[in-house]
Amino acid sequence: MGNNGITIALILILAGIASFSLTGLIKTWALRLNVVNEPTSRGLHSTVTPRGGGLAFIIAWYIGIFLLYRMGIVDQQLFLALLCGLALGLVSLLDDIFDIKPLIRLLVHFGVAIAAFYFLGGLRKPITFGIDVLSVPFITYPLAIIGMVWFINLYNFMDGADGFASLEAISVGIVLFIFNGSYELLLLVAVVIGFLYWNWPKAKIFMGDVGSTQLGFILVILGIHYHNTLDFSIFNWLMITAPFWFDATLTLYRRWRNGEQLSQPHRKHAYQRFVRAGYSHLMLDIILIVINIFIFILIVLYREWDFLKIPVYITTLFFLYFLTRRVDKLTSFKD
Repeated sequence: MGNNGITIALILILAGIASFSLTGLIKTWALRLNVVNEPTSRGLHSTVTPRGGGLAFIIAWYIGIFLLYRMGIVDQQLFLALLCGLALGLVSLLDDIFDIKPLIRLLVHFGVAIAAFYFLGGLRKPITFGIDVLSVPFITYPLAIIGMVWFINLYNFMDGADGFASLEAISVGIVLFIFNGSYELLLLVAVVIGFLYWNWPKAKIFMGDVGSTQLGFILVILGIHYHNTLDFSIFNWLMITAPFWFDATLTLYRRWRNGEQLSQPHRKHAYQRFVRAGYSHLMLDIILIVINIFIFILIVLYREWDFLKIPVYITTLFFLYFLTRRVDKLTSFKD
């Protein structure tokens, strides 16, 4: 291993240790300041739990990403785009402590998405699905920004079970690294693993909005960046992140179809209803890992045999829909 390799390894190890240590400190601080989640009928927990632990891995992440940038490993476009997340992190942290009005949060989300998208240079390659599907900027750019904001928010919605959002970020980071070998992905995995010790069932602290929105932001920025710079279509990224966006998007559609107030809190996501049916958070996490392994195998297949691309996409969506319908039999969506 060369000097660069040793330095990178040290950055990753120290980032993980920093995330672990800071989470413990933030847990103590959150309890003293009463920054906690109380049990509610809309949640999946029965005990008071401190929140805001995501601040720990975000601090470690930004320090690490700065060091990788200074080493020339992370390019300037990606670095500047990721830095836009600092504004998102600040607003999300304030929301964890004081509760910020939804409109203000949404405006910040759009502002951050637009700025980051600008630094990424937009979508510099057509969006392909076996064939050229979308290559018109006045269509793809607004769709991309709306999609970025939606992913930031849906990741927050999907952070309701112990270890769930952490495991998804780790899984996505590992799979993406296997395909493209970018060290910022290992950094993401390292800092989230450092936090996961505290967030593993039964969670001692929650990541809060400051953590979940940042993970959504980081993952969507990396997806667009790899689409622009590597042989890695955004559809590959959509496949890898499908367990989260599929559940969140289908749940939103079903609630809209039922005439529900979309702004009201709920626990109707498939993962929430699975836990409500009596299964443990640990069982949910194990199932998420199995689903991600299955999707990874499908991606490997179509990357080896390109003619399988469309069948694999369809298979993934039908598989996730099948799982959702199985959950419907455990706990009705209308309950």
